[in-house]
Amino acid sequence: MVLISTMSGSGVKNAAPWSNITPILRPFDDIVLSSWIKRDTLINIRTTKEFVINVPTAGMAEPVMICSKNYPPEVDEFEKAGLRRPSRKVKPPGIEGCLARAECILTEEIKREKYSLVIGTVVHLEVDDGFFNEAGEMDYERAMPLSVMLGEKGLWFTRPVYAGRYADYSEMFLRKEDRTAAE
Repeated sequence: MVLISTMSGSGVKNAAPWSNITPILRPFDDIVLSSWIKRDTLINIRTTKEFVINVPTAGMAEPVMICSKNYPPEVDEFEKAGLRRPSRKVKPPGIEGCLARAECILTEEIKREKYSLVIGTVVHLEVDDGFFNEAGEMDYERAMPLSVMLGEKGLWFTRPVYAGRYADYSEMFLRKEDRTAAE
């Protein structure tokens, strides 16, 4: 789960929780998010061509919940939730206290009847170094990134925990003798 921060054409700041977001391969240059057609966030992205993806900690569940409310477009959600943090390369602000912030420029929108896919290029990436090692890997036990599980009538704020198994990427590739046995 992330918070996407945007700004309207008239300068009103918006922050919205988002679950449908995916980096496009590595390195972390492009990102895709899906959106219902009628969202202030999507309207703001279309208008300004800029947005920020913020990765909140588990301790930020209350500000995230404030930002999830369906305020009218003229309400400054940063003010409502007590959020702040200037960005470096785009006008919409990032969010202080987040584990990472990716400032993005709209690259492409793929429109469908009920939703759109928004592809953005990351123009500035900033992380809280205290939660990442030299290889750029997050210590998620210490960082406690916020996630959410959706239910029929509500949602549970959660965070990832170690499942007891680490695997090198090389384990995904079959050795020659394993490929032969599989055929």
